[in-house]
Amino acid sequence: MAHGSASDWETTARAALTEGGHRGGGARGAVVSLLGRQDCCLSAQEITRELHEAGTDVGIASVYRALELLHGMGLVQRVEFGEGVARFERVVPGGEHHHHAICDRCGRVTPFEDERLETELERLAGRLKHSMRGHDLVIRGACPRCR
Repeated sequence: MAHGSASDWETTARAALTEGGHRGGGARGAVVSLLGRQDCCLSAQEITRELHEAGTDVGIASVYRALELLHGMGLVQRVEFGEGVARFERVVPGGEHHHHAICDRCGRVTPFEDERLETELERLAGRLKHSMRGHDLVIRGACPRCR
């Protein structure tokens, strides 16, 4: 399940880096390319490992710097599930997003979308007379492999 167009996000991210006076090669370029292909969030450690497995020699400090810059530019969002590990995923223009189901046993993160849920959350915000800028939903339990 992909949310948003990866190539559109990657093009937008590279253009934003250039417009901001930042180089888009090296670690930044590798991180942008990798995140552009992802359907869900990854930690800096996971990004570094995937880049190494693909033959790109990038240090974890460079990955963290790239992620912080992309986060500061609003191109990625930081996702934290209360386990002490920050994960990052691309911010898709238009506000499209997904939620996450996390396995308590293996740590697997599964993205999901649900239009009825979104409608109900908007209805709930209205009933509470509360404006809704955003929301997060995390389902915790055992994934199908661990059950």
